[in-house]
Amino acid sequence: MRGDQRWTSIPGLALDAARRFGDAEAFVDGASRLSFGEIADATIASTRAAISAGVRPGDRAAIWAPNSLEWMLAALGVMGAGGAVVPVNTRFKGVEAAHVLQRSGASVLFTVNGFLGTDYVAMLRESGEPTSVRSIIMLDGVSPSATSSWDDYLEGGGAVAHDVAERAIAAVQGGATSDIMFTSGTTGRPKGVITTHAQNLRAFADYTASIGLREGDRYLIVNPFFHSFGFKAGWMACLMRGATAFPLPVFDLDVVMNCIERERITVLPGPPTLLHGILEHPTRRAHDLSSLRLTVTGAASIPVELIRRLRDEELFSDVLTGYGLTETSGLVSVSNRDDSAETTATMSGRVADGIEVKVVDDQGTEVANGTPGEILVRGYNVTQGYFGEPEETARTIDADGWLSTGDIGTIDDRGYIRITDRKKDMFIVGGFNAYPAEIENLLLRCDAIAQVAVVGAPDERLGEVGAAFVMVRPGHTITSDDVIAFARAHMANYKAPRFVEIVDALPVNASGKVRKFELRDRARALAGADADRAG
Repeated sequence: MRGDQRWTSIPGLALDAARRFGDAEAFVDGASRLSFGEIADATIASTRAAISAGVRPGDRAAIWAPNSLEWMLAALGVMGAGGAVVPVNTRFKGVEAAHVLQRSGASVLFTVNGFLGTDYVAMLRESGEPTSVRSIIMLDGVSPSATSSWDDYLEGGGAVAHDVAERAIAAVQGGATSDIMFTSGTTGRPKGVITTHAQNLRAFADYTASIGLREGDRYLIVNPFFHSFGFKAGWMACLMRGATAFPLPVFDLDVVMNCIERERITVLPGPPTLLHGILEHPTRRAHDLSSLRLTVTGAASIPVELIRRLRDEELFSDVLTGYGLTETSGLVSVSNRDDSAETTATMSGRVADGIEVKVVDDQGTEVANGTPGEILVRGYNVTQGYFGEPEETARTIDADGWLSTGDIGTIDDRGYIRITDRKKDMFIVGGFNAYPAEIENLLLRCDAIAQVAVVGAPDERLGEVGAAFVMVRPGHTITSDDVIAFARAHMANYKAPRFVEIVDALPVNASGKVRKFELRDRARALAGADADRAG
């Protein structure tokens, strides 16, 4: 099924999954356990509801809610009616969500009340409700401002005939926009990335073939549905391969391990923080996690020791890494199951078929294999552009179709990519370029360091210096001075952090990525305090 184009659309995939996998269990969300056949029926019902609610081809509908069965069905119905889904980060505040809704022109909003104690509708009202939104459907909870509940929304679909919904789904073409996924916005205002049904279906047919996702797998989805890793590499991948999806609305290690044991989970992708947390959890040995088979992770900085432990301690037999961006439909490269721990940890896999990668210097000139520079990507997977922002699109994708990723890395003769850093994360120490991910990898060679994040801090003499935020491994003791001494012994002086803070946890967003903009604020405070003492 590599590169298979049997499906024209994502809701078409859901209907085909019923034909292929029938009564097999497809989706488990709390007490709800649906077969692939029942998912297909629910997709038709949701499409009827979307049509009845006025969703027409080309319309946009936003989903601001945690992982759930209703999230997936709402999305399938909107796409079945010819509309595009706009996922909204559940950690966004009202102003941030309002920006996404207004920028995308979403006419319908699916949301919840009560998730993590949040009243999303009230928060949106306080920020000034976007003028584009004409109806609000509550997937869970109630709100006096809502147009209808999820049940009432589905009931409204009774006004639309079953065959009308079937024809609407059949009419959705591969080139139609399936989703507008907004970038994380950790460094600026989020931009809406446009991708099509055909792009997503091809990318994840190849991805699931590469990682070996198979019929009968039981896939615990901890990654949020508003992210490609939870949506496209998550429930969409399960529909594609006949795996059972188990969505988690909130990441909690105890819940994760209980679910693995109870449901015999075989697939658990996630960021390195998740995998490290399981390895170090004090009650891990008390749980039967023997069903686990496959994990896929990814980050610029992955300790080789983490990959070795995942394999040597037989937590997973298959440990893979991958690389992708929202702007590349979530896929650029993925590793091979036979790769060594060193290759899996230090490389981000081999470039997928139909995708081109080149590495360029600051002048845009392609450099030799093995030489670091900015990663550029071209291929079927590259976004159609940023919604409503042609100038920003032109700045990011050149006339020849090459997308500037903003990632620094190398490519070798085999087509394997190594991501060393984000271009914007680089800081300059006395004229020397310092790359945080490189420094983090060197620091992670210290046995006492569990996790670390490095950012630049202002310095009057050198311009910038490194600041490291360090989590200590259980059972170990290390001081800030010890970390600095280790750094000076193992890396060039300009790379060694000037400031070190020992922390209980690193700040991460809902996708598990370290919120480095928060750490930069803390680093500036450390530098300021040091300057005051020196004064």
